[in-house]
Amino acid sequence: MDAVLILFAIPRRQEVSQLLPQRTQERELELNALTALIATWVRMMTFEFDHLFICTDIGAAIADRLVEFGLVEGGSRTHTGQGTTNRCFFFHNAMLELLWVHDPAEAQSDLIRPTRLWERWQGRNPSAAGPSELRSALIAGVDRCCPFGICVRPVDRSSDANPAGSEASAFSSWAYKPPYLPESVSIAIATNSDRLTEPMLFQIPLGQRPDRAPAEKVQPLEHRTGWQEITRVEVVSPVVTKPSPELQTLLDAQLVRLRVGTEYCIELGFDGESQDQHLDFRPELPLKLCW
Repeated sequence: MDAVLILFAIPRRQEVSQLLPQRTQERELELNALTALIATWVRMMTFEFDHLFICTDIGAAIADRLVEFGLVEGGSRTHTGQGTTNRCFFFHNAMLELLWVHDPAEAQSDLIRPTRLWERWQGRNPSAAGPSELRSALIAGVDRCCPFGICVRPVDRSSDANPAGSEASAFSSWAYKPPYLPESVSIAIATNSDRLTEPMLFQIPLGQRPDRAPAEKVQPLEHRTGWQEITRVEVVSPVVTKPSPELQTLLDAQLVRLRVGTEYCIELGFDGESQDQHLDFRPELPLKLCW
């Protein structure tokens, strides 16, 4: 029988030393990606969209158009000590809030100033504002501020193991204790709050679906449009920059969408948008309703 010679290519020691770190690095990248995926999944299961605010002119007269269209207006609130007032529309799972500053002194106080609500409200519409009204926004380094705020809440508040106020935040944040809330309660405001070209992001500890509210807090949920739930929140922004880590967290969790456009606008989709219709309230209000 003829002898068969088999040759094995044995790598040199230098090649092995180069290969091992490469594989270790690849494994580390895979683990990092998996960890990020798990974190995103946890956020999707732990947090949900609570409400959206849009900065409007004083009195939010545009709300009357929403009523004429077929939405039923809910209760309004003056945020004592914060200097803001709202008009609201509630749906089964979330709320749309039209917000304005009624007391500039309160909105610019030492306690409220870090929220940058004053700058957002002033810089909401530069074409309708004079130079003095935009001074704060210009100091912040932008010629127009994003007029939106997006609030999330914990999904499940029924567990005794997770009492009110003890939840982890959906994003890196700082504690804001407005005068209109009990001293023991704080709002988690995302640490991108100084980035005025992005929506203000915050998390409330006491939020819940409007259709699960106790009797004393029930709001009108039945609209002539027949809409029940907000199923899409999409921010249209004229600013083409990489999202902050805080905003990216909500994008990754699919709580919010983001795309580039010529001007700031919010698109709200209802009930899966099966009818493929929409109504645009611009230029009076940067809002597009889709159903």
